[in-house]
Amino acid sequence: MATTMNSNPNEAVKPGLRKPVFIKVDQLKPGTCGHTLTVKVLSSKTVLQRGRSVSQHPRHTRIAECLVGDETGTIVFTARNDQVDMMKPGATVILRNAKIDMFKGTMRLAVDKWGRVEVTEPATFAVKEDNNLSLVEYELSLDAKPMTVKRGRCG
Repeated sequence: MATTMNSNPNEAVKPGLRKPVFIKVDQLKPGTCGHTLTVKVLSSKTVLQRGRSVSQHPRHTRIAECLVGDETGTIVFTARNDQVDMMKPGATVILRNAKIDMFKGTMRLAVDKWGRVEVTEPATFAVKEDNNLSLVEYELSLDAKPMTVKRGRCG
């Protein structure tokens, strides 16, 4: 049985981690999660800003709806709290472990506590703005079976 040695003994190899598979906006489907995408931020609009100082630790909630996209299409991304600061128009971000939430029958992209939003180098692609996936309405079927996920769970 052959074993492979790590060329750098100081480099720790973390078991169970896989190389991320980047997908495009037009590949997103309702009820899915675990997506990694590189997108440009086209616009950002704050829809909720609430501060609460009931306890010793003030708690602020900020939510912004951001239109993001790549060369295949656009979708609304719901940014929460610290994510709002990163979603500046013109910025390029990597969304890791993103999921699709449904809001009034339309798809919204989100990154919860299990994912990450990272600002990255400016992208070279031009965003295809005439294919907005958040404008497509989906009908909820009462006899539809829930989607299964191979690894982990959505939500």
